[in-house]
Amino acid sequence: MNQCLMYITLVVEDYDAAIEFYTQKLNFVLIEDTVLNESKRWVLVSPQGSAGCCLLLAKAVSEEQKSRIGNQTGGRVFLFLQTDDLIRDFEALKSRGVEIIRKPSIEEYGKVVVFSDLYGNLWDLIEPCNKSI
Repeated sequence: MNQCLMYITLVVEDYDAAIEFYTQKLNFVLIEDTVLNESKRWVLVSPQGSAGCCLLLAKAVSEEQKSRIGNQTGGRVFLFLQTDDLIRDFEALKSRGVEIIRKPSIEEYGKVVVFSDLYGNLWDLIEPCNKSI
């Protein structure tokens, strides 16, 4: 069996604000932005050079969905972004005004920085160490 994750849904308040944040602040690529109806779009973004999973930006419509914006994991780190140069990407995030929650540290699994997206979801930026995780 051959399987992989294609998309992870990220509940957002506004499509355009989310696209701007992910493409301008995190330097992601807008893969697709298709209008499905008056209120719904199919929006995919992905890190530069990634051949893996994309984020599906989904606008919250119900009160329950709106309550999840920025807190999809109950305050835990939600997404993990791998890099080949943590310091380079940390400096880029800072220069673009991304909120840094925890400055670079060295953990058993590699170098890590914690930052938040425009809604407060927590992310780990990780440069893995050479050993297998």
